[in-house]
Parts: sequence; C-alpha cells; structure tokens
Amino acid sequence: MLLKKLLVVLAASLLSNSAFASDHGHSKHEEHAQVSAEVCTGFGPQTPRDIDSAKGENTRAFSLSPDFKQMNLCNIHLHENAEHKSKEFSVFAGEGHEGYGSGYKANISASLSKAELTPLAQAACKSDHGDLQPGDTIEVHWVHSSADVVPGKTLGACLSAKNSNPDLRVEAQVFVLVNDKTALNFNDMGYGGNIVHGVHQAKTIPSNTGKPVVFSGSTTGPKYSDSTCSPLQVTWSVRPKVAKLDINSLAKWCESNEFGEDHAHGVRKLVTSPKLLSEIK
Repeated sequence: MLLKKLLVVLAASLLSNSAFASDHGHSKHEEHAQVSAEVCTGFGPQTPRDIDSAKGENTRAFSLSPDFKQMNLCNIHLHENAEHKSKEFSVFAGEGHEGYGSGYKANISASLSKAELTPLAQAACKSDHGDLQPGDTIEVHWVHSSADVVPGKTLGACLSAKNSNPDLRVEAQVFVLVNDKTALNFNDMGYGGNIVHGVHQAKTIPSNTGKPVVFSGSTTGPKYSDSTCSPLQVTWSVRPKVAKLDINSLAKWCESNEFGEDHAHGVRKLVTSPKLLSEIK
C-alpha cells in the first residue's frame, strides 16, 4: 500500500515537514523546472494530466486512497490557471515563468458578460506575481490525509510525528472567477472548524460539476517537470466541468484562513509522456 518500503526511505530523506511544505510551489522565487528531452525514471505516476485521456504506461501501481469523507482535510490551496486539462479547460495560457502564466484557462472565460468582468476596487489575492482578476481561471485543491492531523499551513500539515507516510487524496475543482455575488461563495467551501463523523472536512466541495476522474498521481507545483519528478504518491479526484466562483468571496478568504493561503500558486506543466502517467481505469 503506497509502496511502504519506498516511502519509509523517502520519509527520512524527502518528506520532512519543510520539504513537503513547499511541494505545491510555496517557494515564491523558485524557478519553473526546465523540461528536458530526458524523462525521469523509477518514479510513480505523475500529475497533472489531460483527464480526458485514460492512457498511461507507468506500472508503479499503488492502492487508491479511501473516499475523502473518511480522511482528514489537511490543506486547501489554489493555483492560477488549471494544472489539469479537460474539454472545459483547454485554452493554453502560455509557457509562463516560474509556473505563472502557464496552465489552462476555462473555455467559458471568453464568453463572460461585461458585468461578470467588472474590475474590483481592490486587488484580490495579491502576490509578487500579481493578483487575481475577474475572468481568471483557478484550480483549487482540497488535500486530505489518513494521518491524525488538523488542517494547517502548507502540505506539511498533512503529516504527523507519528505518521509521515499517510494516504493522500486531492479533490480538485476548476473555477472561473466572476464579479458576481450570486455565483458560488468560496467561503462556503472552506474549513471553519467543520468536523463530520470525527474527521476534518471542508464545509462543501462541488458535487455537480461532473463525475470526478480518479487516478493515481503525484504532488504538483512548478518545482517538478517531466525530468524532475515528484516522489509522492497521491490519489487524485478531478472534476471535469468548470464552475463560476464569486471573486469577492475568494478575495475575502485570501485575507484570512486557517491555511495561511493568501495567493494563487504557480502550476506544473502538463505531463504528457505515457511513461509518467497511470492508466485511468
């Protein structure tokens, strides 16, 4: 299960809280890893991917994690543009720099109304790389752990002193941001101390955006590429349809939340080599 022997070694060398904490690109000035012609070998399946394609040749299989409702929510964070690709988020944003300006935009971004695109009076989720604007696409990750942990800052919150080798599961949803207070409210999808049947859970996670595509993968973020693979093994559950999200609610969440998240992170470039992808069954 999760290749225990391998991860016990990794826990000692790679999975310290400090190393794991930056796994989804928290390092503000870390260069976007350069892709070379050489594909890394010996690693498990990688993420992100085109979820409309089930093909994959990576045979380092591991058991899928339990349903997220049976695990502890340990972190919520977001990426600017979608890391994954689907029919509804397939507009390439560009090569980018340090993981920003890359990834995929929601197709419906081009058909939003003038009202939905009304500029904000104040910057939303501002960082050294800019801020979020109406019309932008984001991908949100609700990270869950089988460890006895509480939600907290960075992915290091998904580990505990007694369990540095937990099952990990990410529930992912792509949103397009609109200046419309009747759209989805991100604060309804936060944590706020919500405990259900003894485990920490988000208040809600979208359940009407298509059947999630479930597959074996890795952690993401711009520090990884086809030639620099992530060693972590993660069960992914990516919803295939886009939802509209009120940017005002996200801006408020960025101002204060249990995870210390105040901006959108960069993306890892899409993994396309069959050798690095699992087969979606």
